[in-house]
Amino acid sequence: MNSYAYYRLPYAETYTKLVQHQSEPLRLHSYAELDGRDGFVFAPFAITDDCPLLLLQPDEVEENVKDDGAWMKAKGSNTELLPNTLQPTLSYHIDFASFHAQLCTGAFRKLVLARRDDIKIDQQTDAELLFLKACRQYPRLFIALVSTPASGTWLMATPEILLEGDGQQWRTIALAGTMQLRDDQLIFDNPLHSANEAQEEKAHIAWNSKNIQEQRYVATYMIETLEHFASSIDEQGPYTARAGHLVHLRSDFSFTLPDTDQLGSLIQALHPTPAVCGLPKREAWQFILRNEYAQRRYYSGFAGPIHPQGETHLFVSLRCMEIKDDCCQLYAGGGLLRDSVEQMEWEETEAKLDTMRRLLHS
Repeated sequence: MNSYAYYRLPYAETYTKLVQHQSEPLRLHSYAELDGRDGFVFAPFAITDDCPLLLLQPDEVEENVKDDGAWMKAKGSNTELLPNTLQPTLSYHIDFASFHAQLCTGAFRKLVLARRDDIKIDQQTDAELLFLKACRQYPRLFIALVSTPASGTWLMATPEILLEGDGQQWRTIALAGTMQLRDDQLIFDNPLHSANEAQEEKAHIAWNSKNIQEQRYVATYMIETLEHFASSIDEQGPYTARAGHLVHLRSDFSFTLPDTDQLGSLIQALHPTPAVCGLPKREAWQFILRNEYAQRRYYSGFAGPIHPQGETHLFVSLRCMEIKDDCCQLYAGGGLLRDSVEQMEWEETEAKLDTMRRLLHS
């Protein structure tokens, strides 16, 4: 089986196909081992024997213009969708109670709780056509399709940058807080409205204190981490950013790196960010691994091309699914604070799961 990756950067008119024909991707034992390496990274939430950190080193690279004809073929995708569950499942209810109890005792300031939703399919899904559909449906997101013998086949449509740069200028973001858009709030995607009108509409979206506090936790962590590696750090935000039918609070950080051969060490310090894990980070990470009902595998890891002296585009693997022969396993999560309400958090994960459900349903 060849290993391959397709990816399309946000707003890009082309996508890249990478294939590794010779041998399997390199398995690395820590994120720091990415120091000085080139290739396409596919990283899990936590490195294990079953979910290794993989570095594809392709011997075939192909740039492609978006093919709307191929996307139209994908519209006939035959899938059997299970109905959305309106109330939390028992497993989520148990996980929420366990996580929330820790927040109420003060053991953690934030914990991220993830869940998985399995959708049965009546025939093998064409992963490449799903990728093309995602490219068309979500122009502002990073779209990637990765398949290797060690990981299986994964599709993602994610808004969250872990690390981007061109060898000189670098950036990352703090993304937290989620709201679902109503139809009357879609003005900032309408080409008939000016940029000023769209900005005014964003300003009218009101964020509650829980979302604002959650985003501030992430932004503070990013600054404190970057100070050990970077210089000339500049923060812009927070502001409202759209991702499909959802909006988030986002802050952007730009900086310079004195030594680009230490990208792996910076990545190890950043990942997993509090946006997908919690605070304090290491303790939250261990608690999630011990207590979460569904293993995350490559959900809330990261993926993308890494080139210390060239262009690097690493994105957190959110809004993703593993494509299997008889089902698609969809993943989503949400940040919990002490004042979180179970039903509201469940509904947030439902909205996030819809990013992938819409590809299977259309």
